[in-house]
Amino acid sequence: MAQRKEKLSYRQQFSALKNLPRFFRMIWDTSPPMTVANALLRLLKSAIPLLLLYIGKEIIDEVIHLISTHGAQQRLWTLVAIEFGLAIISELISRAITLLDSLLGDLLSNISSEKLIRHAAQLDLYQFEDPTFYDKLERARRQTIGRATLMSMVLTQLQDFISILFLGAGLVVFNPWLILILIVAVIPSFLGETHFNQRTYSLTTSWTPERRELDYLRYIGASDETAKEVKIFNLADFLANRFSQLSHKYYLANRKLAVSRAAWGSFLSALGTLSYYGAYVFILLQTVGGLITIGTLTFLAGSFERLRNMLQGIMGRFSSIAEQALYLQDLFDFFEIEPQIKSKAGGLPIPEPIKQGFVFQNVSFKYPGSERWAIRHLSFHLTAGEKLALVGENGAGKTTLVKLLARLYEPTEGKILLDGIDIREYDLAKLRNSIGIIFQDYIRFQMKAADNIAIGNIGQIEERPIIQDAARKSLADTVIELLPDRYDQVLGKRFANGVELSGGQWQKIALARAYMRDAQLLILDEPTSALDARAEHEVFLRFSELITGKTAVLISHRFSTVRMADRILFLENGMMKEMGSHEELIEKAGMYAELFRLQAKGYQ
Repeated sequence: MAQRKEKLSYRQQFSALKNLPRFFRMIWDTSPPMTVANALLRLLKSAIPLLLLYIGKEIIDEVIHLISTHGAQQRLWTLVAIEFGLAIISELISRAITLLDSLLGDLLSNISSEKLIRHAAQLDLYQFEDPTFYDKLERARRQTIGRATLMSMVLTQLQDFISILFLGAGLVVFNPWLILILIVAVIPSFLGETHFNQRTYSLTTSWTPERRELDYLRYIGASDETAKEVKIFNLADFLANRFSQLSHKYYLANRKLAVSRAAWGSFLSALGTLSYYGAYVFILLQTVGGLITIGTLTFLAGSFERLRNMLQGIMGRFSSIAEQALYLQDLFDFFEIEPQIKSKAGGLPIPEPIKQGFVFQNVSFKYPGSERWAIRHLSFHLTAGEKLALVGENGAGKTTLVKLLARLYEPTEGKILLDGIDIREYDLAKLRNSIGIIFQDYIRFQMKAADNIAIGNIGQIEERPIIQDAARKSLADTVIELLPDRYDQVLGKRFANGVELSGGQWQKIALARAYMRDAQLLILDEPTSALDARAEHEVFLRFSELITGKTAVLISHRFSTVRMADRILFLENGMMKEMGSHEELIEKAGMYAELFRLQAKGYQ
């Protein structure tokens, strides 16, 4: 269980309000015209309550006057018409405000989600492998939706505050003590709401890891990707019980807080109600004593009631705004995270063509927070145009090596040179654009077949001939030709009319991505593991023919395939064990030769 945080102080809670100016800059950037229109409509709306109360007072006084005098009723019906007009205008303004809030909220959610996607793509790969970072990402992701509520609350706050200035002026003219009673009536409820909002935020934040686990259990318990394992291993009870245990702990923690909040909220609200009726009795006594008219009674009682409700709303909403602003900090904190791997100003262009190749100079790497070296003292030269195979047991460092080569990671020690220059000196985007890489854990995008392939060079998503050529090179065209809608066929079963592929068929689609870009370095990190030995051999033969003159790195556990490489680098515990051609390593009779003979024996 994660360590629980202490609840936030009032100072911390109110300091979160500093996020609001930045938040409203986001709203303004979303749509300046709609933001201005919303503000003007709310300004008009804020004056209407006072006008309605005053017109209501005049109507009552006029009715009483007419009862005693039986005079002309023209003024009465004029007042009624004005009140009717104000009511219609108020309703139209309210609907317009609701519409603008909805439209602005949708746009704000879309834009913040888009910004989160773009920012996440700029961050380093190792950050996504850190649970603490993932908690921040999860909290930030939750803040991209529902922000319209905060926007509406703040704007309503300003609107009610202006209304209070109008209504308060009327009470002050009659008796300033009513304002004091009013403030005393709402302060206890405000302090209570603020206190419990602090505790709610602390509970939600401290339970982020567990809530992520609950989301994960929901996913693996009811997903097309996990359905086979859940059924065959009879995991339903295990997953349901684990979810039940964890969710019940959260329920108990939340229930304790909810019960306490309800009890104290009822008590403090009763104090406010008592204060209100004390003021109401005072106004009634003034009326009975003949000091004010019946119309004035309704005006003051109505003003006091509206002021009380508005003040309670403002103070309760203020606490909620502070709470929402605390959550908003999660989004802004995520946007403040900076990648460590980025281009230097004025980064060098990638040489075309690459002449010397890549050189690893005493490269070592360990993952952040780990004491174990994933790569240690690695030095070798990958010459231009060479096909290099990486061999070793799982965890030997093969995938880490190619991620260093693509600058997805930075060496902890040593450096990697490209044509004699540290790769950190090159423009990062251009470096990665010059590399085509397919990992073993490639993504099966639930998109059209053409889009799945175009992901390898997304800028050419509309270039169907290039996509078809890439499919031909990877042999994916033989798969696509059998699909009902061919290149327009949606792959996967998540969406309507989608078609699921076998593992080997998916791998041919993924391989086509590597051929989408005219890369100088191609890396295949065990992308054919789902193919049988014959199919994999055919893919690599074709690969060798198509990359003539280009540099390539191949990772495969099948030694019959890697023997096609010019040289083979055998890794063990992140260190170079052996290096040479297949024939040289067999003649050396070392670890590679031993494993090759063991694997060959298995095929006999």
